[in-house]
Amino acid sequence: MSPSNLSISKIGAESEVVLRNLFEHYLHDMSEWFEVDIKADGSYSYDTSSVWESGYEAYLASVGDSLAGFALVGSANEWLGDIGAHDMHEFFVIRRFRRSGFGQRMATLLWNEHPGEWLVRVLELNAPAVLFWRTAISSHSRGSYEEEGRIVKGRPWRFFRFMSKGRIG
Repeated sequence: MSPSNLSISKIGAESEVVLRNLFEHYLHDMSEWFEVDIKADGSYSYDTSSVWESGYEAYLASVGDSLAGFALVGSANEWLGDIGAHDMHEFFVIRRFRRSGFGQRMATLLWNEHPGEWLVRVLELNAPAVLFWRTAISSHSRGSYEEEGRIVKGRPWRFFRFMSKGRIG
């Protein structure tokens, strides 16, 4: 399988069950860095209704008939005070598709879908994600990006800012 076979599709509330199920895997991974507890029934039970209420755009990534991940894109206004900038609110790639170019392809498709200024925020303790984003953003922006350390709620984060020109060609 080649990363070029990966595609993204925008979804709505009709896909809530799929998104909620993918969030189970995402939260399992994120519990290494965040204090996320499972419920008494053994699930994380993420309330995906907040996705639609908050106005995020949700995308599923697929390779053929296989789900490869999801992303939530929103406004970076909370972080940058710039209503026009996009925020990669959540981004998840299924483990079998990691470290082989699928995540970078997914990010590129999202950035091309939303030209303009972007913000990607990453908890510094999540070193693999910091390295992934630094590499993907540097490649997409041809090295033209800003990286800044910030403390958010007492924890160190990396903030990446760059421009996406959208689809070229």
